[in-house]
Amino acid sequence: MHRFILLFIVLMTGCATAPVAVQRPLQADAPFAFNGRVSVKQGEQRESAGLRWVHSEAEDEILLLAPLGQTVARIRRDVHESTLDTSDKHYSAQDMQTLMQQVLGWQLPLSGLRYWVTALPAPDGEAQIERNANGQVSVLRQQGWEIQFSRYAADNKDALPLRLGLKREGMEVTLLIDDWEAR
Repeated sequence: MHRFILLFIVLMTGCATAPVAVQRPLQADAPFAFNGRVSVKQGEQRESAGLRWVHSEAEDEILLLAPLGQTVARIRRDVHESTLDTSDKHYSAQDMQTLMQQVLGWQLPLSGLRYWVTALPAPDGEAQIERNANGQVSVLRQQGWEIQFSRYAADNKDALPLRLGLKREGMEVTLLIDDWEAR
């Protein structure tokens, strides 16, 4: 009986793994990937979608997902162009923000957001930063946006954010990050 209990304990200990902590990258514009949700409020218009974003310096791929996980739109950026694909149409433009506005009727501030999602200011333009007691960014103001960071993955200074609220001139964006992937 004691051998059985010992074997059970060894097996259960072997199955328990600690979650991998993904830390904020040291340099700006580092590769990242996450899954989450986004909601946009612009005047009377309200939109929400699931979100999958894979970023590298050379390209981005953003999937906007319906509630059951179907891809509603696929947005890609590379060094040559930006494209947006829906189930039946293909669009292209020079930048992702313009393309989203033209096709979806709303846009995310993607040129800055690719830095802000990791709690870093974009390299272009002045930024005002407020920090919480843990040394984490609590508010970032840049490019006419106020970004509030209300939840992080951990309490340490270099933890990645899980909840961001962006506000600018009649537009509010809430970004909830469910999980970060190490890159």
